[in-house]
Amino acid sequence: MADRYNPLFLCADESCPVWPGRPITAHWGIDDPAAATDSPKQIHRAFTNAHHLLQRRIGLLQALKIEGLERLALKTRVRDIGQSS
Repeated sequence: MADRYNPLFLCADESCPVWPGRPITAHWGIDDPAAATDSPKQIHRAFTNAHHLLQRRIGLLQALKIEGLERLALKTRVRDIGQSS
């Protein structure tokens, strides 16, 4: 399959761009670690948690077998990855 996918991460409170064609998109929300304002240890933990969550989701995306998947099934799987923790 010649198709490819490129994850794009946007900061909170920014609008999503309009993409030409019909790309598959999904929102992978995470808590904003920059919102942590407690102790340095808790701030570090917030950034570490965000990093691990993104790392896990990207790993799931990389492992996704897209060959033979119909568009709707692929969109569902990509969206479901964003719901994983």
